[in-house]
Amino acid sequence: MHEESELVTGEAVVLDLRVAKLASRALAMALDLLVQFALLLGAFTVLTFAVPFDDQSLFVALLLVFVVLVVVGYPVLSETLSRGRSLGKMAVGLRVVRVDGGPIRFRHALVRGLAGFVVDFWALGLFGAVAVIVSLCSSNGRRVGDFLAGTLVIRERVPDGAAFAAVAMPPGLEGWAAQLDLTRLPDDLALASRQFLSRYRELRPEASHALGWGLAQQVGNALGTPVPPGVPPWAFLAAVLAERRNRDHARAFQAYAARANRPAQPFPAQTLPAQALPAQPFPVPQAAWPGPSASVQPSQPVPAPQGAWPGPSASVQPEPPTPPSGTPVPAENPFTPPS
Repeated sequence: MHEESELVTGEAVVLDLRVAKLASRALAMALDLLVQFALLLGAFTVLTFAVPFDDQSLFVALLLVFVVLVVVGYPVLSETLSRGRSLGKMAVGLRVVRVDGGPIRFRHALVRGLAGFVVDFWALGLFGAVAVIVSLCSSNGRRVGDFLAGTLVIRERVPDGAAFAAVAMPPGLEGWAAQLDLTRLPDDLALASRQFLSRYRELRPEASHALGWGLAQQVGNALGTPVPPGVPPWAFLAAVLAERRNRDHARAFQAYAARANRPAQPFPAQTLPAQALPAQPFPVPQAAWPGPSASVQPSQPVPAPQGAWPGPSASVQPEPPTPPSGTPVPAENPFTPPS
């Protein structure tokens, strides 16, 4: 039971998130309960041998402390350290995020954990009945803890097409993207851009252009780099996200090579296939001009600086290029410097 939910971030960016419904969340909860039961069983065993048999009050007090730590501390700690994933959610492929699509922090996990213990499941929740009823009445499958913390649970495993569109580098933008400072790109804005790239072909042209241009402007402002002239919004966003992911992969690959005592090799970057390119190529930004090619040509040839010309000499003379067969040779050598 999954459906796509349309959310609007604080920057008026529309996100299409695959919201996890009751069935998948119940499976993740059951797996987490098994982990918690194992932890409580281990704590009970340790207390049985560690606490004297005649001191029952100390045994009960310590057992209650361990119950609270496991029931509340386990989900709070796991979701904080893993940015929204407990062991059960990790196994099912779910993640807790903010309602604007960004990653959660400690305060969100703490509110969810306390509300789950008091309202949703145990103290007042009638063993999960409150959580089930509220989740069924909510369009996004949110329980009381989600409403109080401003979070929701989504499916983390998205289709391959969406992930590929978000990380593929458009040809010709590699050099320009390599010069960007991507440390200033917020995670929630990167998530919004990734969601747009996964769905922009399904939108109407005017809606796709308006939404893409707004996202491109926000990303450009965050990076301190304007959108290059002539580059469509989807290509600009794809280049930024692809470079960001390629750098993350390169750092992880170099760290693995360092641990394995192997020489680090450059990580191969992913680019768009030919069938995914638009019919008309877009011009490459001037800062990343790769040189003349069959598809992209500069409008005006760049003249050589006059001050750098060494002048004619007997030892160094430029040789004229060899023209292909059948091509008439001009009467005047274009490589001869002016007298």
